[in-house]
Amino acid sequence: MAFNVTSNYAGKVFGQYISAALKEAKSLEGLTILENIKYKENIRKMAGSSLVANATCDFTDAGTLALTEAVLTPKNLQINVDLCKKTLLSGWEAEEMKAGAFNRTAPTFDQYVLSYFGEIIADSVEASIWTGADATAGQFEGFLTATTGAFAVNGNVVASTASAAYDEANVIANLQTLVADIPSNIYGRDDLRIYMNWKTYRFYISAISTLGYVNAYNMNSTYQPVFEGITIQPCPGMPDNQMVAAEKSNLFFGTDLISDNTNIKMLDMTNLDGSDNMRVVAKFSGGVQVGMGADVVSQA
Repeated sequence: MAFNVTSNYAGKVFGQYISAALKEAKSLEGLTILENIKYKENIRKMAGSSLVANATCDFTDAGTLALTEAVLTPKNLQINVDLCKKTLLSGWEAEEMKAGAFNRTAPTFDQYVLSYFGEIIADSVEASIWTGADATAGQFEGFLTATTGAFAVNGNVVASTASAAYDEANVIANLQTLVADIPSNIYGRDDLRIYMNWKTYRFYISAISTLGYVNAYNMNSTYQPVFEGITIQPCPGMPDNQMVAAEKSNLFFGTDLISDNTNIKMLDMTNLDGSDNMRVVAKFSGGVQVGMGADVVSQA
C-alpha cells in the first residue's frame, strides 16, 4: 500500500488527526452474536404442526415435528498495511521522534492509526451485514444482497411492498404496511425490531415531529425509538428505501471472537528485518444468517 504524507511542516503541530467519518457497526446491537466459530455453525430450527389433539384413552401419534438447519459460515478477513517510518520525517510526526536513526516512532500517530483502522473494520462489517457480497474481496454475504444474500437464499422471507421511495410524507404509511405484514405469531415479541438506515429514521422523526408528538409516542421506557410499540433499530449499513422487521433472536452474526474486530497490531519491523517499516495487522471474521425466514419481513 502506498503511504504518502502531505504536509506544510514548518513549526508547531496542532497535535490531533482528523479523518472522514465512518459508519459504526451499530447493526450488531440488533443481532444475535455467535462467537467461537472457527469454520461454520449450524443453527438448528424446529417447526411443529398439529401437535395438540383431542384426548383419548390410547396413545395416538399426531402431528409433525421437523428439525432443520441453517448454516452460518463466517468469512476470514484481514488488514495488512506497510507504513514506512522514513515518510513521517517530512511531517509533524518528526517532532515526537526521539534522537537517533533507529528512533522513528511517533506515539500519537501510532495510537491514531490503531483507532482509525478499528473504525475501518467497523465500517466494513456494518456494510457487509446488509449488502456485502462474498464474491467481492473484503466482504461477506449480507442479509439483503440480491440473489445470494441470506434472505434471498432462504426463500421464505415475507415480502412487503413500499408505496414509493421513502420520504417524510410517506414513511409512516410505509411503516404501517411493514407492520401489517408482520406474521401474527411474532407480533408483540419483546425482541421484535424494525431495522432501517439513518436516512429513513430521519424521515420518521421529521414526520412525527410535524405531527406534534415526537416526545410522547416514539420512545419506550428505555428511551429507544419505537413505532407502534416496536423498537426501531437504526443501521448505518442498510441501503436506502429498505426496511426489515424481525426478531433479534432470529438474525445472527457469526465470528470467531467479537473483540477481533478491534484487535489491531502495529509491528515495528526494524528489529526483525532491519527495514524502516511498520506493519499494521488485523485478522477477523464475519458472516450472517437468518433462522426462520418466514418470521422476517423485508420491505423494498
